[in-house]
Amino acid sequence: MKKVVLVLICSANLAFVKAQKHEFLNPPKFSDADLSKAKSLLDENAPAEILYKSVHYRIDASTGDLHKEYVYRIKIYNKDKAEDWLNVEVPLRQSGSDLETLHKFKAFTYNLEDGKTVPVKVEKSSKYKSKESKYITVNKFAFPNVKDGSILEYQYEVLSPFAFLYLVPEVLIELDTPSLYTEYVLDSPANIAYNINYTGELLPKHREVADRTLYGTQYKTYRFGFENVKGFKTEKHVRNDRNFRTKISAELHSTHFRELRLYSSSWDQISKRLSENEDFGGELKKTRLAKENMPTGVLEMKTDFEKANAILSYVQKTFTWNKDRGIYTDNGIKKLLETKVGNAAEINLFLVMLFREAGIKSDPLIISTVDNGLINMVSPNLTKTNLVLASVEINNQLHIYDATSKQSSMDELPLKDWNQYGVLLAKNNVSQIQMTNMKSSNTYLTVDAKINDDGSISGSYSDKDTGAYAMYVKDSYDENAEKYKKQYKENFSIDFTGIDSKVLENGEFESTMKFSSSNLIDRIGKKMIINPMLFLSKTSNEFDQTETRKYPIDFGAPTTKVKKVILEIPAGYVIEEMPKNKKIVTEDKEIEYSYAIEQKGNKLEVTSTTKISSADYPKEYYPAFKQIWGVASKQENQVISLIKKS
Repeated sequence: MKKVVLVLICSANLAFVKAQKHEFLNPPKFSDADLSKAKSLLDENAPAEILYKSVHYRIDASTGDLHKEYVYRIKIYNKDKAEDWLNVEVPLRQSGSDLETLHKFKAFTYNLEDGKTVPVKVEKSSKYKSKESKYITVNKFAFPNVKDGSILEYQYEVLSPFAFLYLVPEVLIELDTPSLYTEYVLDSPANIAYNINYTGELLPKHREVADRTLYGTQYKTYRFGFENVKGFKTEKHVRNDRNFRTKISAELHSTHFRELRLYSSSWDQISKRLSENEDFGGELKKTRLAKENMPTGVLEMKTDFEKANAILSYVQKTFTWNKDRGIYTDNGIKKLLETKVGNAAEINLFLVMLFREAGIKSDPLIISTVDNGLINMVSPNLTKTNLVLASVEINNQLHIYDATSKQSSMDELPLKDWNQYGVLLAKNNVSQIQMTNMKSSNTYLTVDAKINDDGSISGSYSDKDTGAYAMYVKDSYDENAEKYKKQYKENFSIDFTGIDSKVLENGEFESTMKFSSSNLIDRIGKKMIINPMLFLSKTSNEFDQTETRKYPIDFGAPTTKVKKVILEIPAGYVIEEMPKNKKIVTEDKEIEYSYAIEQKGNKLEVTSTTKISSADYPKEYYPAFKQIWGVASKQENQVISLIKKS
């Protein structure tokens, strides 16, 4: 018995050692059997699946260069729904004379033909470049001969001189596409230290953090391997779900070349370094530029609010944002004054300078925009911030300005700015502040229509947004005006004509248009059946998630949405029965919905109002939203019968 037990224990120990041993950076051999797979076992509806993904970052001990090596093997199940994988995009960064370079690129499409594996190489002729911004050029490669069932395989290396200047790039572990195996490896020389930021719910099956001799010298290695990762399930009303996905990044903490130099320390030290930087603090010290360019009449104004708003208006009207974000100035404020065009830092730092020159207490506020992810408040580091705003303190209250938008006002900022936290760089005190959007951004949809003798309906339609929503819509319009206008016909299946979109004097954005439709009325004998909400009725409940809600509900701003329809009833017709009015509100009055219908002479007025009192809510509110949106959908799908008098 003792002998048997001993053997079992030894076997168990051997099995444990074997289970623990895992080889990173060792791609499995290509398997012909993978070409025959009909669907993913992780998600049978997935259009694609990652068979193997390896991201390897290596800091060269002798040069300090960052080597970024990538290996991917992707199985395509449904080509038409897997468009994101049909091209390889390799972004290369450039700053001054320093630039990243692409090496060792190899890519193949594999297909099964007559029972044999046939590879097709991605040729260099399929490569093309696009300039995404001043700093980024993207190299794109198209896979040839991709079919349902194909396997796409590619690997490449990017050599980067920016190891000490930026974050080692963040790697998403949870993608929309399921993955059989994904690994992250960072090898750093012993005298270069990184903070590893690990966020998300998934835990690696394989993990190694150790000091090892690699590439002929001492290294610290960080290795994480994940198996059978399901595709990330997105939820509506989450402005950046990247914040909730499992991901890994590395921030440079310190280097030790003869002397110790810290990069990640405290916000106070970061503020001190910024004040000494010629592209930040150096610009703020050029007070003469603010004095010489103070708008006329501002210094004679009685209150700080008047002065601040007049200065903002001057900056908005005079200067144009070139869409470049960033903490540092690019060409400098003197150049901004000459060209009237600049990046976000140039415009908003100049705003701070003007506020100060007018005697208003003002300081820069650095943030990370929504699409850039959250600032890591626990590990202070500038690399996760990407925008500077202007703040003022008036009557012991902090107010925020962003002059990159010509529609913004005090505490009325673009939606991208509202991302929970900011770091206020006051002269003698650095503080972390919670940024909560308290200004309501509203939407007003108005239809003025009449029923024609032939049973068609025609009239005018107005779509107006205020506040942060107006800024967001204006950006969409500026990006592609034709696409923006086209959305009306696509969303409502109505023949809209004469679409006119513009910014109103108060910063609101409005689109007006004419319409006609013969599909909004059903005729049954002498009756006309019609939904008085016309094409504005809710066709579905957008809070229709059946699984338990996992993430907060984020609108970006408190909001009121008003839909109003004025419908002229043709002569000789009466309404058989009016729909019921309805009002529903949560106990805390955070969410309200009302539906009201009234006849005024030969016109019918229908008003639907949805009010959401806060910018965001914890996930526990989801059932309340689901219930109220369900009521709204039911109310807005009521119909009326118009009967012709005999």
